[in-house]
Amino acid sequence: MPVGEPFTPRRLDTPLDRLTRHEAGRRSQTRTDRKRGRYVMYEPARGRYDDIAFDATIRAAASRQKGREGGDLAVEIRPDDVQRKVRVRRAANLILFVVDASWSMAAAERMVATKGAIFSLLTDAYQRRDRVGLVVFQKDRAVLALPPTGSVELARRVLKDIPVGGKTPLSAGLALALEVIERERRAHPEVRPLMILLTDGAGNVSMTNYMLPLEEAKVIAEKIREAGIRSVVVNMEHLAFDQGLAQQLANHLGAPCYRLEELKAEALYRTVKDELPRTGGD
Repeated sequence: MPVGEPFTPRRLDTPLDRLTRHEAGRRSQTRTDRKRGRYVMYEPARGRYDDIAFDATIRAAASRQKGREGGDLAVEIRPDDVQRKVRVRRAANLILFVVDASWSMAAAERMVATKGAIFSLLTDAYQRRDRVGLVVFQKDRAVLALPPTGSVELARRVLKDIPVGGKTPLSAGLALALEVIERERRAHPEVRPLMILLTDGAGNVSMTNYMLPLEEAKVIAEKIREAGIRSVVVNMEHLAFDQGLAQQLANHLGAPCYRLEELKAEALYRTVKDELPRTGGD
C-alpha cells in the first residue's frame, strides 16, 4: 500500500510550560530541576542550595541589609535571601496514531493518508527527538505496527505493507495504545504523549465476555483520560451514516473530535500539528 506524500513541516511557537522535566528534547521548552539547561529566571531556594543564583541572591540580600548586624561583612546573606536558578530544557513529544484498519470505513484511503502524515511528522521530528508510532486494530486484535521511533527509514520500511479488513476491535486498540504510552513513560518519564485515534467509534469485538464492545471501549477510554494522556479523535465516518459514536468516545477520552470530510494526508497532518502546541510544540 502506498505511503501518502510527505510535506514540508512548519515551525510552531508555544509558550513555556510550568511543568518540571528532566530529559532533553528538541521540540518543547519545559522546566527542569537539574543543573543543565538555560537559566531564565530565579525563585526562593526554600532550603535547596544545589543550583544557587548568586546574582539574584546578592541583590535580595543587599536590599535587606538595613538593620542587620553584618560585622565585617559587606553583605550579610541569610537563608531567606538565597535564590535558586530556574532553568529550561527541551522536552520531546510522543505522537501515537491508533488506526482502525477494519472495513468499517474507507480503510485503504484512510491508511494511505495516515502513513503520509506519520512520515511527514517523522521528517519534522528528525532532529527534535520526537517519536512517532502506529497502533493498528482489525479483525480480533491490535498490533503495534510501528513502535515509537524517530527513524524515518525504519518508518518507511514498516509502513509499506499494513493489511486492512475484518472486524473492529476498538477496545483492543485503545488498550494497546495505553500500554505503549505507559511503557514509553517508564522508559522516558519526561515524554509528552499525544494519541491520535482515527475511527468511526463503531467497535464490535470485545476483549472479554463481560462487557459489550462499545462499553468496554468507553471504560478503557476513561482509563486513558485518567492517566493524563492527551488525545484527539478523528471521526472517519461518512456524515450521512454518522451515529455520533466517535464523538461519544471522544467525550470519554476528554478529547476534541474532528471530522475530515475528505481524508487527505495534508488535512490529517495539519490536525495533528494544530494539537501539538498544547502539548508543547516548537
